[in-house]
Amino acid sequence: MNNAITLPTAPRRFRMFIGGQFTDGAAGELSTRHSPGHGVPVAQWPIGTADDAEHAIREARQAFDHGPWPRMSAGERAVVLFKIADLIAANADELGLIESLETGKPITQAVGEIDGAVDVWRFAAGAARVMKGDAHNNLGERVLAVVLREPLGVVGVITPWNFPFFILAERLPFILAAGCTAIVKPAEATSGSTLWLCELLAQAGLPPGVVNVVTGRGAVVGQRLLDSDSIDMVSVTGSTETGRKAIAASAGNIKKLGLELGGKNPHIVFADADLDDAADGVAFNAGQCCVGGSRLVVERSVAEVFTAKLAEEMCRIRVGDPLDARTQVGALFDKGHMEKVLGYVEEGVRMGATVVCGGGRTGDERGYFMQPTLMTGVHPDTPLLREEIFGPVLAVVPFDTFEDAIAIANDSIFGLSASIWTKDLSKALRAMCQVQAGRVWINTTMDNGPETPLGGMKQSDLGREAGLAGIEEYTEVKTAHINLLPRARWIA
Repeated sequence: MNNAITLPTAPRRFRMFIGGQFTDGAAGELSTRHSPGHGVPVAQWPIGTADDAEHAIREARQAFDHGPWPRMSAGERAVVLFKIADLIAANADELGLIESLETGKPITQAVGEIDGAVDVWRFAAGAARVMKGDAHNNLGERVLAVVLREPLGVVGVITPWNFPFFILAERLPFILAAGCTAIVKPAEATSGSTLWLCELLAQAGLPPGVVNVVTGRGAVVGQRLLDSDSIDMVSVTGSTETGRKAIAASAGNIKKLGLELGGKNPHIVFADADLDDAADGVAFNAGQCCVGGSRLVVERSVAEVFTAKLAEEMCRIRVGDPLDARTQVGALFDKGHMEKVLGYVEEGVRMGATVVCGGGRTGDERGYFMQPTLMTGVHPDTPLLREEIFGPVLAVVPFDTFEDAIAIANDSIFGLSASIWTKDLSKALRAMCQVQAGRVWINTTMDNGPETPLGGMKQSDLGREAGLAGIEEYTEVKTAHINLLPRARWIA
């Protein structure tokens, strides 16, 4: 363990944030999170109720309908958002520690994600000032059409456990930049960094009720956000099954949805790729990331050589204590999730697959650590190739032709991301155009910037986040036609 970081002697106590006030909520019950990397209690927060959710909805509705935030100029909102970004930057180490303890991810990765979130908040602050409408003076001399872009209203945000702070950063600053108000329901087991953010929002001068955070169970708090007629949109990040439930709930009040769901993302490695570089990129697979690669689609002529290179790389990955700065892969989310991931591996072996490296539990028994796992001979119908495992498991599938590679890559209900490895520019561009994925990387993986929109295809996504599309997602478009000349009367 890094001597500069020690485990807490008692769990950190957080409170919900509603109407600009910190609260323990209506029930007064607490949830305790144990570090998946250490087995000790590290955080506590209230178990929110339906009444807490309703309270937050009323506050957000009041703040939107009558409060100053939607009525401020974009420049005034931008000033507040820049202050929030600066405060996040100043607290990056503390926020990163909270994330590492609650999620099990390595401390260096966690702090890096907080730094990345700062960049997103700053981009959204600037984007507030470029949100604009349009005018059409080409309808003849009598009519001028004006297109207004207005804030959508009250937005519910349901975030997942794997990237609680960064995924919120891909949504909340754009919601605020557009002039909306929000109720956030963080994952019930990793809520700490979101609740800590509330302190920073208050320090930056965000008006009361503009952002509210209610912790608790999805079936209670999250469902109330989906069912409420007072909420105009809900953004959900989670599994595809969660997305289906959100769609079903939204039908009751025709609520707008933004969904980022599951992925079964391919790495496509052609024989002419830099195999050493590709092996290093493909090995970058902690597993608990929706856009991480979980299928290796590799050209058959180099499949054996490349698999050996990759296995060597994966065996060198440092798995262990999330608080050790040398750790590259931390702990899985909890015991149940670890057993589920190991079950996928066992089922794959029963169906004829071979474990090339990894395949089992490792490290300190107090934590939920798993070896990075590489498998060959995977049956086409095994869940290893069909379902989102959400663990450090990679299945190898060889191909013979370019067309085979694309067909295999696209043979999924998902379309979140894909990585393409080749030195042939023409081949790379052809694959980029034909692969069905919202995010594509060529000779790299997991590169992102707040300037570019994020999203997926097929059953992976509805809507787009980040970039200018990210702010437009939280606006309504209104068209007005203005008569400039005396009207010809309809009734003589």
